[in-house]
Amino acid sequence: MAVGMEKSSNQRERRSKPGAIFLVTVIVCSLLGGMAGAWIMGQTGLLTGSRVIHSDKVVTQEGEAISEVVDRVGPSVVSIITASNTQTFWGYSALQQGAGTGIIISADGYIMTNKHVVPAATSSVEIVTSDGTSYKDVKFVGSDPVNDVAFLKIDNAKDLQPAKLGDSSSVKVGQKVIAIGNALGQFQNTVTTGIISALGRPITASGQASDSAETLENLIQTDTAINPGNSGGPLVNYAGEVVGINTAVASGAQGIGFAIPINDAKGMVASLVATGKVQKPYVGVRYVSLNPTSSKQFGVSVQRGAYLLGSQGQPAIAEGGPASKAGLRDKDIITKVNDVAIDGQHPFASMIAQHKPGDSVKLTYLRDGKEQTATVKLEVMPSN
Repeated sequence: MAVGMEKSSNQRERRSKPGAIFLVTVIVCSLLGGMAGAWIMGQTGLLTGSRVIHSDKVVTQEGEAISEVVDRVGPSVVSIITASNTQTFWGYSALQQGAGTGIIISADGYIMTNKHVVPAATSSVEIVTSDGTSYKDVKFVGSDPVNDVAFLKIDNAKDLQPAKLGDSSSVKVGQKVIAIGNALGQFQNTVTTGIISALGRPITASGQASDSAETLENLIQTDTAINPGNSGGPLVNYAGEVVGINTAVASGAQGIGFAIPINDAKGMVASLVATGKVQKPYVGVRYVSLNPTSSKQFGVSVQRGAYLLGSQGQPAIAEGGPASKAGLRDKDIITKVNDVAIDGQHPFASMIAQHKPGDSVKLTYLRDGKEQTATVKLEVMPSN
């Protein structure tokens, strides 16, 4: 699938030219990447008390650090080229090409990317590694049912270099990051730099088809330069660890892009590498994420947590699910997962997503104002 920059803030437009981009409402989804800019500082230095700090030395040191990270992470970044069969306005069949980016997560060929890079209509996938090696024997393994993440497998691959996954819950606003990706579907492993601009951003993404709207939550906002073709590529910290999966850019804005926190995919990655299957961990609850506004709205005593509440005729606790077996009830408020408090940087869904099916997690919750705990054994999320 090829996705292009949208003309309005409500739609995600797809193009037939290489370069998938995923646009969003007000804040638009896209493939991240772009041409690196230069940070030019004066050569005269900065006077601080009795010390002179030469800015040229600072720039040189930062440049060397970025180069080291790129040398380490670059071999784990791949370009993804897709072909899809589509129908033209006149009813004729046409071949549509697209391009995106992927992250190697195992030496034997498992690749993580965005779901919109390899849509359902995809008929063929080619993967090109950083050294120019092309793989055409590629199969779609599966995707996250509630997030823009998908997985591919290069058959008979070996000795690939997997990326090191970091801890996205530890990133901070202002922290410097690096994006690597297949910019414009033409410029393989383009490197850009920027900072973490904000955390916990929600967006609504939609394509030309009205049924393709998708809500993405808890995203990392970054001003790292982005271009079509970079979707699915890594957002990396200066330690060379992947902290996000580049997925979005705001329509009509400059320097407002988004990445899925890597913690939101860690459980599926672990399950995939261990079993060969994409399995998302499942608690079996419906809930409202509490904040100062929603807490006041529902009249509850805490401002952060997962308020178990049914909606649209569906119960808060799925019958026979892990939470039901552990004794949780409607209107319980989960406040901690494994003794880590739920807050803006540690959402309930993200903390659960770090685990794989079969893991047991300790949930701390409030019931009638009293704190209690329960151990929940995670299961595989049902396909429906």
